[in-house]
Amino acid sequence: MAPSKQYDEGGQLQLMDAERIEEEEECFESIDKLISQGINSGDVKKLQDAGIYTCNGLMMHTKKSLTGIKGLSEAKVDKICEAAEKLLSQGFMTGSDLLIKRKSVVRITTGSQALDELLGGGIETLCITEAFGEFRSGKTQLAHTLCVSTQLPIHMHGGNGKVAYIDTEGTFRPERIVPIAERFGMDANAVLDNQKLAQMLSRLTKIAEEFNVAVYITNQVIADPGGGMFITDPKKPAGGHVLAHAATIRLMLRKGKGEQRNKDC
Repeated sequence: MAPSKQYDEGGQLQLMDAERIEEEEECFESIDKLISQGINSGDVKKLQDAGIYTCNGLMMHTKKSLTGIKGLSEAKVDKICEAAEKLLSQGFMTGSDLLIKRKSVVRITTGSQALDELLGGGIETLCITEAFGEFRSGKTQLAHTLCVSTQLPIHMHGGNGKVAYIDTEGTFRPERIVPIAERFGMDANAVLDNQKLAQMLSRLTKIAEEFNVAVYITNQVIADPGGGMFITDPKKPAGGHVLAHAATIRLMLRKGKGEQRNKDC
């Protein structure tokens, strides 16, 4: 297998570890492999046109949603799902298989050594990390920092990738990216060109697990009348149990004195 190329901090090409790439590819079965299981290539193309590129991603869809794809009958969907299950050997996973999968996890620096240590190295791929806190506690600033650090090479504790920023509150500011990029020695224009903006929870989980990406979301806090009589100004994250169960890691950010920010995990 030919080694893949990436850029170091000086913009120079370097080779990625081929063994690491092979380990990552072992975790995901391409949808094209369904053809070897007797699935028509035309039906595989229909799945790809619908945005399904791996068997792992296919199994995250309900049969109802799959039959909604034009040209796929219920009988075809049953056959496709059965073939995918054979490829994935789904149902149970051995500890060894899980270990291989966990080896593909990348931890992306937050720009704060203390926060990276709290998180065990940074924001993880393959899962959702939620940060919640009141106004001006640092949630959006961390999101802007991750827009840059995600693009750093792996050896600089980055993700060597691109960024999709889903802005539901209109808080993204490209001018905030410039000083962060400069801090990491990166070209601000190149960093901004590698970002995609969009104006969504099970779908984010699917993306994280299927493509080995890190998902970072921010949330607001609301008053918690049942927080306890001994807690001063009790607050809790909005979204209730639905959001709580979707996130693997939850960070609570609090305002400190002056420019200080406190965090709990």
